[in-house]
Formats: sequence, structure tokens, C-alpha cells
Amino acid sequence: MKVFTARQAIFNRRQQTVAYEVFFRDGIENVFPKDVDPNVATSRLIVNQHLNVGISTLTNGKRALINFSQQGLIDRVPALLPPNDIVIEVLEDVEPTDEVYQACRELFHKGYRMALDDFLYHRKWDRFINFTRLLKFDIQNTPLDEIAPLVEKFKQRKGLKLLAEKVETPEEFAIAKKMGFDFFQGYFFAKPEMIQNKDIEAQHAMILIIYHEALKPYLNYTKLARYFEQDVSLSYKLLRFTNSGLFVLREPIESIKQALVYLGEEQARKFVCLIATAHLNKNKPLEIIRVSIIRARFCEQIAKQVVPQLADSAFMVGLFSMIDALLDSPMEALLAKLPLSDDIKTALLGEKTILFFILELVKAYESGSWWAITKKANTVGIVQEELPDMHRNATLWSETYESIK
Repeated sequence: MKVFTARQAIFNRRQQTVAYEVFFRDGIENVFPKDVDPNVATSRLIVNQHLNVGISTLTNGKRALINFSQQGLIDRVPALLPPNDIVIEVLEDVEPTDEVYQACRELFHKGYRMALDDFLYHRKWDRFINFTRLLKFDIQNTPLDEIAPLVEKFKQRKGLKLLAEKVETPEEFAIAKKMGFDFFQGYFFAKPEMIQNKDIEAQHAMILIIYHEALKPYLNYTKLARYFEQDVSLSYKLLRFTNSGLFVLREPIESIKQALVYLGEEQARKFVCLIATAHLNKNKPLEIIRVSIIRARFCEQIAKQVVPQLADSAFMVGLFSMIDALLDSPMEALLAKLPLSDDIKTALLGEKTILFFILELVKAYESGSWWAITKKANTVGIVQEELPDMHRNATLWSETYESIK
């Protein structure tokens, strides 16, 4: 599945790129879709971009300015992203309520930088400006000569920078620069640039099940992990999120349950809500994902017979064995972004370990090569006659989500 993001460069007074504003897109047309709620758009932007290749990859390591709606701020959605990677843009239609103020204040004290988008001054915003680092003025909606007094007032404040948005001509740039603006954005410099990536299609039914489970008063990590394990897309995004820099990983991740426990209840619930919001109205899963899930369970069952201590790792090897095909990227590059143990990574990269041989046996079984099955079963040390029941059980297990209510 193709996913789309647009970015527009932000320049300093020397016309050097210092950051990018990133925008959600749902197709190759470089416009914001009118029928998408802003809160949904931001959630899908985070899922499509950050949980696949990373926001910092899109911006070449520079900060990304991301729009957040009023509800997104109240829900603390920005806290799902590393504070050093983003600037929170408070949309112009956000109301300066006490609830919004408390959310922005908390995010500021967690290290996030704030920007007020399409800023129109009202005294109700005064308390917000105390922890705002950037004011953005839309010079097409509010001409430069009209905002000159505001610019003069706010450029005196220490730590507060001003950005002229929608600068479309050399003359506008020259005037804005002379007025004292620090940063500039608009068609005069660069139009929003489309970026296309691939995402793995998630299972709509499984997302609803996970969402329902996450809303329960007591979070059952074992049960939640079991659901994640039946969707390679969600498992991949979970591991990317765990490895996003928000959490201190004291040891490599060995299982989906371990990744959820690392997040803790609050962040796990936020992550699930983000996924649920972003994947509304998605299509059914691809066949290749179903095969990955069956592989994971099949590998796990074999490992329980021959190396029980590696059963969880065997599951992960099977689950991510086709991730390179799903994302059209080299396996080595993808694994570098995931906090998996060396045992799992080396097996997926072809090093001849017991986990590698288990995966090879599963692949041989899929291909129906009985000569190869016999040879690899002997290498692994399992009775060949046990494999049909294991594969049948793995197939049934992969389909259980359809009957879960």
C-alpha cells in the first residue's frame, strides 16, 4: 500500500533550510483532502510516516512542524513523537481554553517546542505565548503592513521567533525580512514536495479488537500481545514506536508482550488509539501478511519442541521474515530500525543459527518440497510427521481474529 506525505521547507534569513512543515496527503494530488478530519489526518501522518520510516528521515534530521487539532492536543498526541524531532503547531481554530492551556503547558515541560499557526493576536493567547517558541503569520490573510505593530511588539521577546508564512514574491520576502521576521515559508522558496512510501495494510477487524481491549479498565498485556501478534503491520509499527527514542531500552526486545510492557499502560493505550484513528476504513489484509502470521506461529511451535527458550524469538523471526517484501526495502536496513535481539536479526539476515534453520524448515514446508523438508527437519531435530498438525494449528490460529467479538 502506498502512503503519501508532503513537506515544505522553512528558511532562515540567509535562505538556508532549517526545518520542514509536513502535511498529510491521501493520494498523489498535492492537496489536503477536504473530507478528512484534521485529527484523523495527523494520526495517519504519524502512522504512515513516523512508524514506517521515521519523521527525521523525511526531514533529513531537521525538525518537523506538525499541525495538531484541539482534540489532539487535549489527548497529548504529540507525546507519541520524540520532542527533539518536532515542533507542535497549534492550529488556528484551536480555542485558548484552560484544558488546552494545561495540555500545552505539560507538553512544553516535557521538552516540546510550540508554534501558534496563522497567529491572530488576542489577549486570551498571552499566557500561551510564555511557552511558545514560534509565531507564524499568514501574510496573505493578514497583509504585512497590518501586522507590522504585532511584529514589532513580539520580536522584542526573548526566545520567541517569528515566521512569515505564504511568502510568494521576492518583494514580500524583502519586506518581511526588513520587518524583522526570523523565518520564512511559501511558494517563493518552495512548493510542498510530495514524498511517497510504502505501508503494510493492517487488518481492520484486528484493529477494532485491539482498540476494544485497550479501552478496558485493566490492560491485559498477555491478551493484547496475542492480538498484535496476529497482524505483522501493527507489530512492526509497535516495535518502531518502542524504538523511536521516547523510551530507554535496557535490553533488546524479545517479544511483542515485552514491547507493550516497556510502553506502560498510558503509552500503550495512546499508541492503540493512534493506530485505530489512523486506520479507519482500511481494506482487508494482503495474502502475504496472512502467510507471515502463519509462519510466526509455525516457527514458534517448532521452537517449543527443540529450543523452548527461543520460542518467542522464533515467533518474531517468522512474523518479520517477509518485511522486506512488504516494504520494498532491504532487510538489513529495516532491521536496523527495530529493537530486536541479535538472535532474531542474525536469523533474518541468513546466519546459520537454529532460528534460521527453523525458518528454512517452515519455508520448505510452504513450498511442498518433501526432500527439503526431510533434510531440514533432520537439521532442526524434529520429527517430520509432527509438522502437518503444527501447520494446521498455525493456520487456524491466524484466522481466530475473525471469530473474536
